[in-house]
Amino acid sequence: MMLWLILFFEFFKTGLFSIGGGLATIPFLYEMMERYHWFTESDLLNMIAISESTPGPIGVNMATYVGYHVTGNNVFGAIWATFALVLPSVIIICAIAKVLQAYRKNPYVQDMFYGLRPATAALILSAAIGVLLSVIMPSNKLVFDFHLLLTLVIMAGIWLFTKVFKKVHPIVIICLSAAIGIIFSL
Repeated sequence: MMLWLILFFEFFKTGLFSIGGGLATIPFLYEMMERYHWFTESDLLNMIAISESTPGPIGVNMATYVGYHVTGNNVFGAIWATFALVLPSVIIICAIAKVLQAYRKNPYVQDMFYGLRPATAALILSAAIGVLLSVIMPSNKLVFDFHLLLTLVIMAGIWLFTKVFKKVHPIVIICLSAAIGIIFSL
């Protein structure tokens, strides 16, 4: 019972404070990993990769996976963690919608939302840097081996591919990246 309460609290807190979407949940997941040891750093990186490539919001996909995994492959655990992550947003959106009806034309309100953009970008950038550092420095040690070099070359190649072929659908890029990861066991 205590596990379920902790799971709910952690994902409720994540949903409440991870402004900016799914990638902003990554620092919270790192904290859960370190505090509760529910999953390893390698598991977290795999969750991020799978959540990025599957349909749906990244944070919800990761909450669903963690809830399922932590409760012993229990579907209700997946639903519980997902519900906890989404609940703060539902509550806040309902409250804000009521207030914004009266103040939506107010320039201060518009400026406030404009000001949230840099904070959101900073949270997403922080998550991206954290993931990159986890790939380059697992266990806080610089590991420069063939897999890292191959990963960096593939990342650069895919980035270049997206710059040259701008009209390629993102699904093609996701499938291509998944195939490369499977082929090279990345």
